[in-house]
This record gives sequence, C-alpha cells and structure tokens, in this order.
Amino acid sequence: METDAIASRFISHLGVARAASPRTVRNYAHSLREFAAWHAGLHGKPPEWTLVRRDDLRLFLRHLGRKRLGAATVSLHFSALRTFYRWLVREALVEGNPVRGLRLPRVQRALPRFVPEADMPRLLAAPVQELERLRSTKPDLEPAAQAALLRDAALLELLYSSGLRISEACGLTVGNVDAEAQRVRVLGKGRKQREVPVGAPALEAMARYWRETGHRRDHDLPAFLAAPGTARAVTPAEVQRRLKRYLAMAGLDPSLTPHKLRHSFATHLLDRGADLRSVQELLGHARLQTTEVYTHVTAARLKAVYDAAHPRA
Repeated sequence: METDAIASRFISHLGVARAASPRTVRNYAHSLREFAAWHAGLHGKPPEWTLVRRDDLRLFLRHLGRKRLGAATVSLHFSALRTFYRWLVREALVEGNPVRGLRLPRVQRALPRFVPEADMPRLLAAPVQELERLRSTKPDLEPAAQAALLRDAALLELLYSSGLRISEACGLTVGNVDAEAQRVRVLGKGRKQREVPVGAPALEAMARYWRETGHRRDHDLPAFLAAPGTARAVTPAEVQRRLKRYLAMAGLDPSLTPHKLRHSFATHLLDRGADLRSVQELLGHARLQTTEVYTHVTAARLKAVYDAAHPRA
C-alpha cells in the first residue's frame, strides 16, 4: 500500500529534520504501511490518522500477536507509530498520542556483542597489513586500491577511538576534524551535535590517509571518500562489506558489524573504570538507560572470570 500524504510528510521529516538513518526511515515507513494495510483489510479503507483511537491500536496489536511476530518486531512497529503520533501532536493535527499507555510485549534485550580488547589490535592493523602485502607483491597496485585500504585503516581507528555510529563517521567532513584539539564534531541522531575526543593513533591514520591520497583539505569535503578525486562520501554499506574482510583476516567473526566497534568502545571504557555518565555523553545517548546495557556486559564478563578462577565460586 502506498504511503498517504500525511505519512509521507512524516517520513520526509524523519530523514531531513531529525537526520534519522536510512534504515530507521525505511523501517518506520514499512511499519506505517503495515498498519495502513491492516486497517484497509479490516475496514475497507486506509486509516484517517487523525481519527485513529487506542482501541484501533489494541486490535492491531492483537493482529500482530496472531502473526506470531517477535516482541522486538512488534515493539518496532509501535515505536514507529508512537513517534508518528508525537509528530502529529506537535503539528497540531491531533490532541493526544493514542499509543501512549499501550502495554506491549516485553522485549528481552540481548547483551551487545563486542570485540575483546585483546583482539582489537589485530583488527585495526588488518587494512595496513593488507596494504603492505599488496605493495610487496603488486608493484603496479592501483592508487584507488591503496587509497581504500588507507581510508579503511583510518575509519576503523576512528570508530573504535571515538565510538561513533557508522553513519556519523561516514558523514564527517574535513572541517569536522580538529586535529590540534584532538576531537571531532559529530552530527548525531535528531541532528544533535556533540564533540568527541579522538586518540592519537586515529588522527595519525587519518593524516596518513589524507597525505598519501592527496585528499583535499576543503572544509566541506567528506573526510572519507568513496574513491579518490570524487566528492562522494563512502557509504556505511561499503564500510560494512569491507569490514567483513578485515574481521576474517584478524581471525574474528565476520558477521560482526561496524556498530560492534561502538559496543567495543563503550565496553572497554567501562572495563577500565570510566563512569557511566561520561560514556553516555561520548556515545550521544539521550537516555542513561540506553548506556546501562554495557554495564551488564561488563558484569557478565567479570562473573565469567570469577566463576573460572575462584576456587569456591
């Protein structure tokens, strides 16, 4: 079913005003279409969003339950509807949010997967080692191939050094990087800006990438290019595809995503004594509860160490 005018305006708002990721925009649009299709099947016509009531949403919830969808999928559908109706309230198209107060299936949150600290150096070194190997075996190695490996080395260092979302890293411009102050300025979710420290190894990897590829220092040019000589930023999908290669080279699970480097950043900070509030600010989380999941990871790891090592565990 096609998205109607009001829903289309909301989806455009998500992508532009709130700077939501393409994945979030796609998922929310799908959820609204799912509700509209269900409503049309039940009532013979698409929903008039301003007339939808809580009882309609309860019926939709039961419909999803009969489809035996997982709690996380149901939660995603209603997260989209909740955000949609908050927007309708702000636009003065409805007086209240009918999603508020609905009891949804409890989602069992899985602990975030991350790269163990001892394994991280192998992963971060993989692009440079691959570059050195190719340069020694292929004297005529194309500049574009070399540039991609140097870019990947800098990107991986930055993702782990600063805990950025992959979309945030790919969206960086040259002007966002302040090497002297050792920080980057990031445009995160909801178009919220934050400044995040970046370590010397990441800055050195970025400087090498820019220097050896002749990367222009134009303020608005993407920091990480899809290819030398272009003005297009590398895409998150391309970074994810190439990461699988480096994970395999490092002897790690190739199914890990770039977001797991963010998980690794947070977990390793907490393991080494960082306080939760600081990690929240570094990650750009709006709510402390979102960051608290990493404390469970750390606690679970410590419990495993205790059980393995203590004689009376």
